[in-house]
Amino acid sequence: MSVSRRNLLRWSGAAGIAAAALPAVTGTAQAEPDRSTAPTFHPIRPPATPLAVRSPYLSTWLPADVLPGTWPTFWTGRITAMTGIARIDGTPYVFMGAPGPASGQPALLGMTQTDLTVTATRSVFTLTAAGVRLVVTFLSPVEPGDLRRQSMPLSYVSVQASSADGHPHQVSVYLDVSGEWSFGDTGAQVTWAAETNAGVRSLSITPAHPQVLAEENDTASWGTVVWSTPERAGLTWQIGQDTVVRGGGAAGTLADTSDPDQPRAIGDRWPVLGLNLDLGSVRGPTTPFVVSIGHVRTPAVSYLGTPLMPLWTVYWPTWQGMVSFFHGDTAAAMTRSARLDSDIATAATAAGGAEYAALCALAVRQAYGGTELVVRDGTPWAFLKEISSDGNVSTVDVTYPGMPVFLQLDPGYLGLILAPLLEYPEHGGWPKQFAEHDLGSHYPNAAGHNDGNEEDMPVEESANMLIMAAAYLARAGSAAAPFATAHYGILKQWADYLVGSALDPGFQNQTDDFTGFIAHSVNLALKGIVGIGAMSLVATAAGNAADSAHYLGVARNYIAQWATMAQDTSGTNLKLAYDQPATWSLKYNAYADLLLGLNLVPAAVTAQEARWYLAHRNQFGVPLDLRHSYTKTDWEMWAAAWQHDNAPIRDALISDVYGFANTSTSRVPFSDWYDTISGRQVGFQARPVIGGVFALLTVRPRGH
Repeated sequence: MSVSRRNLLRWSGAAGIAAAALPAVTGTAQAEPDRSTAPTFHPIRPPATPLAVRSPYLSTWLPADVLPGTWPTFWTGRITAMTGIARIDGTPYVFMGAPGPASGQPALLGMTQTDLTVTATRSVFTLTAAGVRLVVTFLSPVEPGDLRRQSMPLSYVSVQASSADGHPHQVSVYLDVSGEWSFGDTGAQVTWAAETNAGVRSLSITPAHPQVLAEENDTASWGTVVWSTPERAGLTWQIGQDTVVRGGGAAGTLADTSDPDQPRAIGDRWPVLGLNLDLGSVRGPTTPFVVSIGHVRTPAVSYLGTPLMPLWTVYWPTWQGMVSFFHGDTAAAMTRSARLDSDIATAATAAGGAEYAALCALAVRQAYGGTELVVRDGTPWAFLKEISSDGNVSTVDVTYPGMPVFLQLDPGYLGLILAPLLEYPEHGGWPKQFAEHDLGSHYPNAAGHNDGNEEDMPVEESANMLIMAAAYLARAGSAAAPFATAHYGILKQWADYLVGSALDPGFQNQTDDFTGFIAHSVNLALKGIVGIGAMSLVATAAGNAADSAHYLGVARNYIAQWATMAQDTSGTNLKLAYDQPATWSLKYNAYADLLLGLNLVPAAVTAQEARWYLAHRNQFGVPLDLRHSYTKTDWEMWAAAWQHDNAPIRDALISDVYGFANTSTSRVPFSDWYDTISGRQVGFQARPVIGGVFALLTVRPRGH
């Protein structure tokens, strides 16, 4: 068969690296790695490791165990090539990516990875070759409470070298990214540029024919990819054909030139942005070679036809200024991130043990990376993309399962996510009595649904909004009363809808829409009843004692009826639906009752369900219900939070999800929909719903 040049590079590079000194191969088979030098993983072997994950469009992952030998990919699995080559005492070694040899050269050798450590904000790879140790750190900062820094769509790559054998070695380090980062189709033409601003060298690549506020294969069709590093002695750069520029990196220096043949297609001689640093003689740890990768777009999204700028433009008039600040902030960012990583690990370990802490570490960047900050009329808002499913804008029932991570780390950020979801039904033209499903059919255009034509989930979304609002109010401090008062009208409207519809929901769609519409759903009814109870908390925050008493009374009345109607005739469990005896499902919606402190669900029901779940586990978790063997990661963790004081089921659910993430052969960003028997992904990946892993932390005493 004919082999594209790109695939030849992938195959020869990956196989050559995996086999180290073996010659390059010419077929599709890849050599088996040497298991005697298999790396260690702390605290988890990720299904895919986050590399640069800051926004829906800056989202690159490693879908493999080791950094050299596999191309990094966008969350979709599309290659976003990133290459790392270390020249050690005159010999080049690949430490990242799968570059093939330049014409006439032998296959490149690969460094040996010894360890991967994943924290909430960092992925740290340790590699060795020829007496040299490299520590390669990918840091995507998460900045709770700091909108300026959180708004920056930038991520760090840091490389530090040291002698592993006690002897000095001559070392240079080369890094590049390809044009694939800039557009979702390799046939698209791109242009590039090189510049220096405030002591920072930036190489950038941009679509030659940008399509503003449009996507191609879930990648932004406008904006600029920026690859930057501070100017320093020994730094050289080059933009041009992949094999030419990488050949310079393998030789230890670049030409400080930009290929004049532009624009051209991404797949036409594969233009790359290359940076090379000569570290000289290395013995002790070197000053890190820090490079930033960013994807900057103006505007960022549109809301009801009006383009909105990214929030970072409030602080910096140009991306060059933002990038300079980002590099000047490197040391402080490292310190803040280390502190956040430690705080999350300590709290999560106390809440659910080491495996739970590992899941939390893996979830943070993915959850935040599904969102981005914009400015509307001088006010910050946050939008969320329903990644890998419908691609909707700020889907309510995707925001809802992801809520715990924002609630725990930065309640104010949750408030910014809720803001457009409340503004639209209040002022934007949403025509229905219940809450909307989303703000637009596809990101980045929040076009609304003023014709009422959307994926209606009436009880689901109304209750979700009320529960999220009440959860935010409990942590909003002085902002609680103004928020409750400002949005009281729409929240009361949704609560009144639930009063009429929640106890026995009709034939409705709900968040697990892949299971189909359902009537008389026990779990959906529970959510609606908790939503009514949530309105009592909203009323209290707004100073309306009469309404508070009314809605709490309705919720208590309904839950008593629910507990009776939901009980299976066997007396062992709750049913899937009121009219379906001998059925069952995971009642993850009880978590919200505990979260809000409503105490509606009877303790006997909680204990009964725990016994049932323990008896119906598969190797990788409890199925959503008896109809299928699949489950949802977020709902498993919500159920663990609901059962937080019942150690056997809590720990079992955590262990099952950890087992899936740690061993699954589905090498995609942390999936929230997988089979509990095989441990393989069923669907969905990289979605911000994974923030639901933090549910257990939100029900423990604050400060623990």
